[in-house]
Amino acid sequence: MEDVTTIRQHRKLSRWELFIRILSLTFGAALVSVALEIFLVPNNIIDGGITGISIILSHETAWPLGIFLSLLNLPFLFLGYKQIGKTFAISTLFAVLLMSIGTTLLIPVQPLTLDPLLSAVFGGIILGAGVGLVIRSGGSLDGTEIVAILISKKTPFSVGEIVMFINIFILGSASFVFGFDHAMYSLIAYYIAIKVIDITIEGLDQSKSVWIISEKNEEIGKALTQRLGRGATFLKGEGAYTGNGKKVIFTVINRLEEAKLKSIVDDWDPNAFLAIGNIHDVKGGRFKKKDIH
Repeated sequence: MEDVTTIRQHRKLSRWELFIRILSLTFGAALVSVALEIFLVPNNIIDGGITGISIILSHETAWPLGIFLSLLNLPFLFLGYKQIGKTFAISTLFAVLLMSIGTTLLIPVQPLTLDPLLSAVFGGIILGAGVGLVIRSGGSLDGTEIVAILISKKTPFSVGEIVMFINIFILGSASFVFGFDHAMYSLIAYYIAIKVIDITIEGLDQSKSVWIISEKNEEIGKALTQRLGRGATFLKGEGAYTGNGKKVIFTVINRLEEAKLKSIVDDWDPNAFLAIGNIHDVKGGRFKKKDIH
């Protein structure tokens, strides 16, 4: 059994890293506050998760939205601390409190538009950007995913499926509170927010992993370096049926380079096996793009 004294301690953030994290959490929470109070709430448009429930309860009780955002998220902060860790819980608490304070301070501010479609579109964009920034900074603004993680461990459903079911129920409830039209606008805002969250977390320049098996592996590898400016790695493989040894080319590209890569492979071997998949993050290694002269 490994001695606990040999376990490497979690690296502490530098002052600069801590400042950047706090700034990102603050800016993300501020964006969400603006999206809610300046666009969505005045037009009776809700978001999914705890935020959507809070908007409905605030509408029905006339209590400030910030109160429900704080109170309803508190139990999930405890669950998040148990399931994910102290840093996540502290970051989430900080962001949720800022969001709650921000929505309260913005109550007197007049909405920029009372057009529900414009509110759904721009509110969804700003909301997604804010939530994405908070997630990238190691926090969260909604406890729905924490609940989904716990439920998924005891059911055959994935976290994404559980979150979707919960949000469909919450967004469907908006039709009884605000009317069917506003429920549909809420779906538009929710869909846009989800897409913007993905872009904010993963970036516009999403990376793709590429696996190539070909008899022309040497030529394709050199072409990737010379024509695409990408490094490549040869991995040793073996055919399951024939038992013959094979070289597998592995590289990382962005989505704008996908068409050119396929063209390079087709030029050398139209029958090559090619598999391309999305990856969220790349760090280290020799896959950084080189300048092509």
